[in-house]
Amino acid sequence: MVRHLRLGAIVTAGVVVLAGCGGVGADSGQTALTTMGFGTGDEIATTRVALADKAVAPFPVKIGGSAFDAQQFLSAVASHTAPDVIYLDRQLIGTYAARGTLEPLENCIAGQHIDMDQYRPAAVAEVTLNGKVYGLPESYDNRVLVVNNGAVRSVGLRPSDINPADRTALSRVTATLTEHASDGDVSRIGFDPKMPEFFPLWAKASGVQMLSDDGLRANLDDPRLVKVLEYTVGLIDQQGGWGSVKAFRDSFDFFGAKNPLMRDQLAAYPVDDWYLNVLGNVSPNVDMTVMPFTDTAGKPVDWATGSTWAIPAGSRHKDQACTWIKTMTDAPTWIAAAKVRAAKRRAQGKVFTGVFTGNKVADKTIFSDLVKLADKPAFDTAVRTVLEVQDSAFSMPASPAGSEFKSAWQDAVNRVLSGQQKPTEALAQAQQEAQLAIDNAVRRQ
Repeated sequence: MVRHLRLGAIVTAGVVVLAGCGGVGADSGQTALTTMGFGTGDEIATTRVALADKAVAPFPVKIGGSAFDAQQFLSAVASHTAPDVIYLDRQLIGTYAARGTLEPLENCIAGQHIDMDQYRPAAVAEVTLNGKVYGLPESYDNRVLVVNNGAVRSVGLRPSDINPADRTALSRVTATLTEHASDGDVSRIGFDPKMPEFFPLWAKASGVQMLSDDGLRANLDDPRLVKVLEYTVGLIDQQGGWGSVKAFRDSFDFFGAKNPLMRDQLAAYPVDDWYLNVLGNVSPNVDMTVMPFTDTAGKPVDWATGSTWAIPAGSRHKDQACTWIKTMTDAPTWIAAAKVRAAKRRAQGKVFTGVFTGNKVADKTIFSDLVKLADKPAFDTAVRTVLEVQDSAFSMPASPAGSEFKSAWQDAVNRVLSGQQKPTEALAQAQQEAQLAIDNAVRRQ
């Protein structure tokens, strides 16, 4: 799936030159502020980009519409043609900061009086390495549990019976909810543990910290983490195995009116909060219940991630880049974009579920003044659930090998899902790969 739909981060091909930008660059070697990793796919993006563009006018801006590509970025750095601004996953930023390819933002923050208190602490922590801030937070993606009420009630259960705290009961309920067609293929996923993507959520819910607070020690071979992987893969195996479940899941129309909740293809699963915006747009009458994901003691667990804006060390227009990313992530900019979306949804008779951002000041206004869901109780409860859990969210610590660490655990989970390795073997390999990458990154610093 494409992530951050609600934030306008849908990639588009090619390069878009923003309207309203004139003039020439500050030096003859480059004539515009260039970005990488962000596309203007919807009104949230276009509204914010227009305001950021105005803030640096008459300096021209070129938006690189493709998703962030590590190889392309490093090649540009090596050839001294780095973009001025990049947009990437916060979990990856430590890798590029440790390599010296990103500009520490202390001068940017001080020089333009950026109020860092407006950003959510967990988001800032993800972009802070060795005490230095390397990015301004964009989104704030929370994870909650979504239950298809119709599917659950069809087998005599209640939404509250979907309970991650009781792993034995969840396995039993998953078996009850799963359906197969006459040919044996899965026709309804009873519970999708959302692997490999949500492995850190399951780990935290099981009391396992995958990476030390300082980002320097991997903990991927923890025996408790092995049990987490065994359990979550077991949930998939009992529904037909990874090949069958993945093929069925890949056929879903996640972003359309025939999404898996509306077509009864999925009974329950943890999901990113931005998917509420998708459902509000395409299925405003969906019958669902949204609850916190919980640990084994029944306490809410929220894994928050998201994207960030950063300035490459090789940027030729650091002052303009600072102004641009400050404006993109500032509270008034988010609020202006949310107003545009809210008005558009009202005009279409659709649901506006807000915009969950890395800026807590913006969110306070958006959810108090613009989100009105009294006539849509399912969405009202969903939004309240996200707001309740996000203040206690955890994020993965920044690491000088953040990208390599993420690849290590994702690859391990995929090897187990595909049957190439057992959980103990896969995570032992991931531990070696991750720790070696971290140690090498530390030596290079």
